[in-house]
Amino acid sequence: QVQLVESGGGLVQAGGSLRLSCAASGRTFSSYVMGWFRQAPGKEREFVAAIRRGAGMSYYSDSVRGRFTISRDNAKNTVFLQMNSLKPEDTAVYYCAGSANGILSTTANEYADWGQGTQVTVSS
Repeated sequence: QVQLVESGGGLVQAGGSLRLSCAASGRTFSSYVMGWFRQAPGKEREFVAAIRRGAGMSYYSDSVRGRFTISRDNAKNTVFLQMNSLKPEDTAVYYCAGSANGILSTTANEYADWGQGTQVTVSS
């Protein structure tokens, strides 16, 4: 199990950029698949991006592919989400999640560990 704490959210104008960070505690971080999800008001939580452990293979939702980049620094127990060309529809609470099962999944229930979330607001 890992404990996750997100940071880096805020208010940005459309077309701008933000970089989210997720700091993990626990000695098994490097073996975890890490993901980012988001939830807008009145909507279900949706997958954004995920990255595998050692090789760093990543996967993105269609809505963010080409604009967002997920990365990880296993030495610092941190995963990042670089968000460029932000749109108002990207406004949501963004959650970091971890999975020990090794599956690069887009499904929230495959991830056992979650952070508290960080708000991202994109103004038009």
